[in-house]
Amino acid sequence: MPGVEIENYWFRRHEAVYAAVRSRCGGARVLEAGCGEGYGADLLADVATTVLALDYDPLTADHVARRYPRVAVARANLVALPVRARSCDAVVSLQVIEHLWAQERFLRECLRVLRPGGVLLVSTPNRLTFSPGRDTPLNPFHTRELSGAELAGLVHDAGFTDVEVHGLHHGPRLRELDVRHGGSLVDAQVTVALGGGAWPEQLQADVASVVVEDFTLQAAELDASLDLLAVATRPSAP
Repeated sequence: MPGVEIENYWFRRHEAVYAAVRSRCGGARVLEAGCGEGYGADLLADVATTVLALDYDPLTADHVARRYPRVAVARANLVALPVRARSCDAVVSLQVIEHLWAQERFLRECLRVLRPGGVLLVSTPNRLTFSPGRDTPLNPFHTRELSGAELAGLVHDAGFTDVEVHGLHHGPRLRELDVRHGGSLVDAQVTVALGGGAWPEQLQADVASVVVEDFTLQAAELDASLDLLAVATRPSAP
């Protein structure tokens, strides 16, 4: 959530990917599948011709409609998108696919609604670092997490071409904060959250100081990344 000090790290981590994909949405008809609070859809509306934001939760859809008037909003099941075939230039879905049971069906729906040459932009936590050494996700709200290779294969098998996967990493300042907080800023936050106690003053200040520029997105060291971003194209052929 934006504007919540103790959630600032996670907010900026998500916002960094929105900032990275925004350049792909200039002048485009954008569909965001799973918009959540809506700040990302509004960010994309800075450059897109139109943004249609979809979410399954009715309270979420109502909130987005009230708070972000530049964004068109609808409640929808993401495995049955209420959009005409070949009507979108870009489909954006960030930190959503890991919550879906029918991931392959969702990606085929994304393919259907994109015009030939349209771009798919999908991010998700990296299974190798988010739930290390496990076959089932640590997060009880995740149905299936993916590695970079698994995400690329899933997108390719849905019919997309030119599939690229990039990884989100901590930049230099966040790596310094990792060291300050026992090796992992993320683990330090999770420990406090699960314990239910007061936040240490230094941890709260460091979390509140995080900005988008503290993260880097790159193709190198994919298996060590925090989150994954797949970029793919709908082919011109039927």
